[in-house]
Amino acid sequence: MAGQGTTQQVVVTGSVRERVAAEVPYAIGVVGREELRAAGPMINLSEALARVPGLIVNNRNNYAQDLQVSSRGFGARATFGVRGLRLYSDGIPATMPDGQGQVSHFDLAGASRIEVLRGPFSVLYGNSSGGVIAAFSSPVRERQGEVALDVGSDGLRQLRGSVEAPLGGGFDLRLSGSTMEYDGFRPQMEAKRHTFNARLGWQGESDRVVVQAGYFSQPALDPLGLTRDQFQANPYQTTPEALQFNTRKEAEQTQLGTSWQHRFGEGALRESQVAAYAGRRSVTQWQSIPVATQTPPRHGGGVVDFDRDYHGVDARLRWAWDDVDLLTGVALETQADDRRGYENFIGTGPTQQLGVTGAQRRDERNRATTRDAYAQADWRLMPALTASAGVRSGRVKMRTRDAYLSNGDDSGELSFDYTNPVLGLRWQALPSLQLHASTARGFESPTLTELAYRPDGSPGFNAGLQPQTSRQYEIGAKWRTGPWSLDAALFRADTKNELGVATNSGGRASYQNVGRTRREGLELSTTWQPQGAWRTQLGLTYLDASYRDGFLTCGAPPCTTPTVPVAAGNRIAGTQRTSAFGEIAWRDAGLGEWALEARALGRTAVNDINSEFAPGFVVTNLRWIKSWPLAGGRKVELLARVDNLADKVYAGSVIVNDGNRRFYETAAPRSFLLGVRVYGGL
Repeated sequence: MAGQGTTQQVVVTGSVRERVAAEVPYAIGVVGREELRAAGPMINLSEALARVPGLIVNNRNNYAQDLQVSSRGFGARATFGVRGLRLYSDGIPATMPDGQGQVSHFDLAGASRIEVLRGPFSVLYGNSSGGVIAAFSSPVRERQGEVALDVGSDGLRQLRGSVEAPLGGGFDLRLSGSTMEYDGFRPQMEAKRHTFNARLGWQGESDRVVVQAGYFSQPALDPLGLTRDQFQANPYQTTPEALQFNTRKEAEQTQLGTSWQHRFGEGALRESQVAAYAGRRSVTQWQSIPVATQTPPRHGGGVVDFDRDYHGVDARLRWAWDDVDLLTGVALETQADDRRGYENFIGTGPTQQLGVTGAQRRDERNRATTRDAYAQADWRLMPALTASAGVRSGRVKMRTRDAYLSNGDDSGELSFDYTNPVLGLRWQALPSLQLHASTARGFESPTLTELAYRPDGSPGFNAGLQPQTSRQYEIGAKWRTGPWSLDAALFRADTKNELGVATNSGGRASYQNVGRTRREGLELSTTWQPQGAWRTQLGLTYLDASYRDGFLTCGAPPCTTPTVPVAAGNRIAGTQRTSAFGEIAWRDAGLGEWALEARALGRTAVNDINSEFAPGFVVTNLRWIKSWPLAGGRKVELLARVDNLADKVYAGSVIVNDGNRRFYETAAPRSFLLGVRVYGGL
């Protein structure tokens, strides 16, 4: 998946221990450090992950909203944040216990690789695990540093720096930071981002300890989406409500994590590992909800304001015998939200001010916890045949305590139990060909947001909402021979109690279970490196994600009773039938690497009733990257990119099932990037 030499990429996601990616019995993609550095300024996952089949990572070109991420159709319904997938950065979850996650704080510049696990084995990560995206930092091996400057179209400028060194006595240290500013290509798009990361490691004879700390701050304006008429009239305009209410979001996050790994002797117990983390995330978002809409007493206001404290621990043991490897573990995760809501205006009449923080309308404490136990084993049945099996069992508990009682008591509590088993077989049919098959049962609970409101408008938790469960199947092949590599997978996931919107009124959405769905398709990824100078890569995905049962949903707000039919066979909103990525690269010692990239995406259903679709598109990008040696063992590296080479106008992402029908988020026009990076020994 990741360019030169990556047929021997080692992965840990989904496995009992480190394994070569070509030998694991499931579909996994690896994007390495070279791909990350060449894909852009290393700000967003969308820069590099388009090359992974089965995965959609759309840049919403809106830093007030997270990326739009889905894996085999799981997570496609999310209107904000990331749903249906598990996200990890150096083992620390970026997905909260209730299933909601974000990737904005990922340190891509410090990453050695990103692993993307699709399919049945992802259920071993617990609740809301329709896929897994895991980032891993580069190890510290020598004393070196880097200073980088990125400048690009639409006012993009970013300064990054890092320093790392072994300290003696088994210790090593890495410090890194960045600051970014972006003006945007539509009004109300300005954003800033500031990050700082520190990593202290210690290596003993049998032990490895790593302590990590991170800080992230991002104030960003929100241009909102566009209706179809607005998009067709001028795709680079901003909807008037965004300017009227000065829609924006401020996010800040700090976290601390540590892991301790101990290696035992040659007995059955080989290794133990304990990882613990804690953090706080604070978000304030000013929305464009009209003043009149906030009049009803039960409305929570047009300003969302919360402070989230989260922490967790994961402890595991690895055992090994002649033909069996076994991993056992327990995990505990907790999030506690202090959530408030305010009106987005003050005053009345001519002196009224919009887009400010007004009177309080919501005050509650939300809490979600998960407790899990898991086991996974690899058993070598015969030299060419290996079985892998695992199970994760746990409970997710969610609770709200309402302190703003003038509009009714929204307190409530729910808990769900789940057991996710998985079974896989890997057959080494030929020295160059591996075949695999796997099946599993998955589980996805409603989030705290989805449980917050009852469809009938009465106070309390939406206690009738049930988790969605799935049965997943996959068969695949991995072929490696000479300059060729080929990965292919056929998959199907049948879901019961799929979660969807029930009502949408005054900026408050309630949710319902809408019956059965099916996601099935084909993924294909191939690379060909006929000689050292040339490299090609192609990734293709076909996905049919549809409802198998009809149901009723809401039309335009205010809507308190679903009346609009969604027919069985309709496509799930946010999904597309086809996607593809292709690249041809040529590398020369004197001229650097030149590459032409192409990305294609089929038309996207913007709502469940399938009344509108965002048109499909094909965009091409051109890149050049080259490094030169400097004195003292240092190097200077230049990266130049032209993205959207043909200056195509298209919707790069959609806001699914938007109540105001502002579905369309315009992609960037032709844009240029120049990155200058100086790195090497200190």
